[in-house]
Parts: sequence; structure tokens; C-alpha cells
Amino acid sequence: MKKYLFMTGLLAMSLGFTACSDDEDEKTVPEGTSEVTINDNNLDVTSENVGTWTLYASAVAQLLANDASDLNEAWTVDYVKDGIHQGAFATTFKTHNKTPYTSAVSCVEQIVDGCIDIASEVGTAKIGEPRDLWVSGKYTEAVYAVESWYSFHSIDDYANNIQSIRNAFNGTRNNTEAEHSIAKLLQSVNTPVYGSVKAKIDAAYNAIKTGMTAPFRDHIGNATVLVAQDACAELVDALENELKPFINNNADNEELDAIVETYVENVVEPTYKDLVARTAELKQAVDALRTQPSTAAFERAAQAWMAAREPWETSEAFLFGPVADLGLDPNMDSWPLDVDAIKEVMESGKIEELIKWEGEYDEEDENIEAVQNVRGFHTLEFLLFKSGKPRTYTK
Repeated sequence: MKKYLFMTGLLAMSLGFTACSDDEDEKTVPEGTSEVTINDNNLDVTSENVGTWTLYASAVAQLLANDASDLNEAWTVDYVKDGIHQGAFATTFKTHNKTPYTSAVSCVEQIVDGCIDIASEVGTAKIGEPRDLWVSGKYTEAVYAVESWYSFHSIDDYANNIQSIRNAFNGTRNNTEAEHSIAKLLQSVNTPVYGSVKAKIDAAYNAIKTGMTAPFRDHIGNATVLVAQDACAELVDALENELKPFINNNADNEELDAIVETYVENVVEPTYKDLVARTAELKQAVDALRTQPSTAAFERAAQAWMAAREPWETSEAFLFGPVADLGLDPNMDSWPLDVDAIKEVMESGKIEELIKWEGEYDEEDENIEAVQNVRGFHTLEFLLFKSGKPRTYTK
């Protein structure tokens, strides 16, 4: 995964603070950013740059819509490759007839592994890396490490990541438990483990959504951050050491086939369908902004951006299959943001050329990585938001 390969050296600056020593009491860590100069790159929308600015935003929004459509089609549409009929990924996963998905248990294990991966990422990277930088006295770097800090949307993102785990566990997206779900099977066979996993999903969600003080970028030093990290760590432990052994011990249970089918049809496919619809609406809002730039148009585009984030963030428990194979995760959600590169794209006059790549995806290809750094949700976030509010424009 491309995200969270954070290089603090690129963002270092003198802040006039003394770094906390390793043995310093946690209570001495300042909570917020009141004394920290946060550089929003001093880049504003003006009459001179509004044409290029909105052209860039429109191009990025179009690529997001394209990627969402490609991801949805890869899951749901059969295709022909080299003259051979290939089933959609949803078909492959439900019938588990192709390596590495050769049994229902291998598919359910993948579902659980996806949940473990995102729970760990939320606790140790999305929340943990900014916190570690903050405690070490690298206050500005800590703020820059916070995902979605331009929009102040971080806590919603993280909570939606935990919601993606809940959806996978329940086999639904409405917080009820499907008849054929991991939750129902676990409840019927091992009630204590069911209660433990369910409680820890809820605890992690609540510790983030209602426990952390918003916006996260202004409260990195708050003690509630540690509570959220601990809740995520306990969730990882429950998924890894309670749920996975249960799945392995029930590998012959015929119910696993129905669980996989329910998961695909009730969770994955509707989530990606929503992503397609909302990125299309986002593109429309950004195009309207481009046609007639105004503060009100920025506000509408910013609202559409936040609406489109929800299905993406609630899909992060299933970042396997096409989203990984086609490079669509870093295409759509690369972080941290390279604002200097974004500026260079705008100044180049070659926006369309510099934010696209073609051919087979190779995660080791530095040229593809460079392109992914200047597109996606967070590039558009920077173009639409500043300091937690939609950007303003007056002729």
C-alpha cells in the first residue's frame, strides 16, 4: 500500500519548541496546534489562477469517477482476456475456483485479514504516526501526517474505516446482522468470542467517532488519541487471536459459502455502486465549479467530496482483489500529499498529461507513483478545502 510512507525530513522546519525526551511524562505533551505555524502553502484561488485551478480539479474528479467505475466493473462484469472468458472478481470470490481463493474458508480468511489490516493501519499509522511525531516534538510534521487534515475530515475517515470492519462482520451495511454472516455463525457456535469481537469493534468505533476531539490535527496530543489507539490494538488482537482461529476450526462448515456470497452481494457490491454514484456526483459538482467559479460552488463541491469519501473509506476492509491488482488504492487515495508536485502540475499547463498513467500496474514503478501523488481524493481535497473549510473565490 502506498499510503503512510511518511518522510519527516521533507517537512522539517524550526518551530521554537524543545522536543520531549523519551522518559518525559505523557501529561507534558501539548495537546493542540495553537503555537504551531501550519503552512497551508499560502496558495489561494485568485482570478489569475482560477481557470487552471478548476481545470485541475475537474481532471482529478474525472479520474476518480473513472477509477470507481473500473473498480466496480472489475468486481461485477465478466470480460475476455487473450481470447479467454474471465469471470468477474465477485464470481471468482463467491465460487472460490481460482488461486488464492480455492475454498470458502480461504475467502472468509481474506475477509478477516482485510479487517485486521485496516484496524491495524488506523491505530498504528493513521492515528499512531502523527501521535508519535507529536510526542517526539515534531509538531508540524505531526500535523502534516494527519490524513484529510485540509478538510478536517480525519475522524470521520477513521470511524468509517472501522465501520467497514463492522460491515464485513455483520454482512450488512446498516448495523444489523445478516442471517448468513460471520457474526451470526460466531454467535451460534461460540457466543463468548462473538461478544468479544462485537464489543471491540464497537469500542474502536466509539473511541474514534465520539471519543477523539475534532479536528484531530488540532488535538494530536489529547489523551483520547491513546484511548483510540488502544481500542484499535484490542480489536486487532480479537480479530487475529479469537476470530481467525474460530474460522480455521470451522473450515468444513457449509455456512461459509453463504457467508461469502452475502458479503459480496450485501457489502462489497453496494459499497462500490455507491462509490460510482457519488464520484459521478462529485464530478458534476466540480464541473459546475469550473463553469462558474464562486464560493458557493466551492461549498457544493466540498460537500460532494465528503459524500464520496464515505463509500471509499467504508471499503477499506476489502482492499484486495482489483483495488490492489489495478493500483486503484494509490490512484484514488495516495497519502501523504505532495503539494509541491501539485503546484508544479498547475504551473506546467500539462495537467491531463501529468496526472495519468497507462499500461500494467507495477507498484515499484516510480513514474506511476509520481503520477499517483498528484491525483486522487487528497489532491482534490487540497484544491477544494483550506483549514477545514471550503475554499473561497471572489472575482
